[in-house]
Amino acid sequence: MAKAKKRFVCQECGTVAPRWQGQCEDCGAWNSLVEEAGATVFELKHHLQNGGRDVGLVGLDSDIKLPDRASTGISEFDRALGGGLVAGSATLLGGDPGIGKSTLLLQTAANLARRGLDVAYISGEEAVDQVRLRARRLGLGDAPVQLAAATSVRDILTTMGSTKPPALLIIDSIQTMHSDLIEGAPGTVSQVRASAQELIRFAKERGTALMLVGHVTKDGSIAGPRVLEHMVDTVLAFEGERSHQYRILRANKNRFGGTDEIGVFAMADSGLAEVGNPSALFLTDRAEQVTGATVFPALEGTRPVLVEIQALTVRLSSGAKPRRAVVGWDSGRLAMILAVLEARCGLSFATAEVYLNIAGGYRISDPAADLAVAAALVSAYAEKPLPSDCVLFGEVALSGEIRPVAHGNLRLKEAAKLGFQTALVPPSVQEDGGMKLKQFRTLSNLVDHILGRD
Repeated sequence: MAKAKKRFVCQECGTVAPRWQGQCEDCGAWNSLVEEAGATVFELKHHLQNGGRDVGLVGLDSDIKLPDRASTGISEFDRALGGGLVAGSATLLGGDPGIGKSTLLLQTAANLARRGLDVAYISGEEAVDQVRLRARRLGLGDAPVQLAAATSVRDILTTMGSTKPPALLIIDSIQTMHSDLIEGAPGTVSQVRASAQELIRFAKERGTALMLVGHVTKDGSIAGPRVLEHMVDTVLAFEGERSHQYRILRANKNRFGGTDEIGVFAMADSGLAEVGNPSALFLTDRAEQVTGATVFPALEGTRPVLVEIQALTVRLSSGAKPRRAVVGWDSGRLAMILAVLEARCGLSFATAEVYLNIAGGYRISDPAADLAVAAALVSAYAEKPLPSDCVLFGEVALSGEIRPVAHGNLRLKEAAKLGFQTALVPPSVQEDGGMKLKQFRTLSNLVDHILGRD
């Protein structure tokens, strides 16, 4: 009988190595290679060109009906999903421990069950009584959700297959599942991959919407093999700090919708509450003018969100190396803005510590925030506050030019709705919403305006 060929798989990144070694060559993790049985020599010598069945091919222009969506009863969750749950879809939900993943899914399960849909909640980390107690605390104890505590994929699929398949199957979490077809402890790369594959196959064949909860690593990425994110249809990331009230649900991948929508929630005693106006969470009381504070109209999909950018500069009298600290923004982009301010505008931050914070713990990756960040730094450095009814947006180039950004009018409309009257913007932005526009071609022009030199 042909001998199986051995291989060693990294439990951190999934890299396959022909022999064991102490450190993974790709991700650098130590003692992460675990032996797995591979294909036999006989199997490797034979091709797959014969013995299969014909696969039906259809044209790209064939008519197809849009998939039906089931509303979760939580509009912010539906927004992140692209309109609701799709039958036969697989969704992976990741987030830090205690962020509210299980709470959100329990609320969703209760809403669907109360509407007469069959919902099964399988917990691999908690006992059934623990889930029941949490449901009672949330006021969901009367919802007809079917609960079970299990970690064997074979037991779960046997139970689901013996009755009518549920409309929604929740697995909390995929790292606790175990398949007896693969050797290894739950949570390993091979076990996570095999368990997810069997559950997703069941969902596709039986038309069940599958929700998988995934653990995250220290850097915030979903734990397990990266192929897990490729196997599912939707990847949702639950963001936020446990010390803050708000939570943001962001779609990183969605085969049935866009990946630029977010859902905003606030943690309350009765669970996660929807936030219809996210700008109210991230804007502080602006009755008084404060140096180093600007307002930036960020754009998340089709939803503008106004956030406050706070900057603080502390001049050092000694020759100590100044510190640069940033929360909620890219530290590399902050270094770039500081370099442009020094090279193109004549402002030196070499002897000053710089602290930058996005209020409310919001995280910004939009390059349109460059202008608001630069204005906050100049305001803090010169101790000159900007008007409290002013918003700023625009991308700053290395040449000091202020470049146009997308959806400028949409940002202005949201700012006008919240009472802002002035906007400092690139020249390409046209007046809309009745706001007063002040256009700047270069960053040095904006600096002169803030310092009163224009």
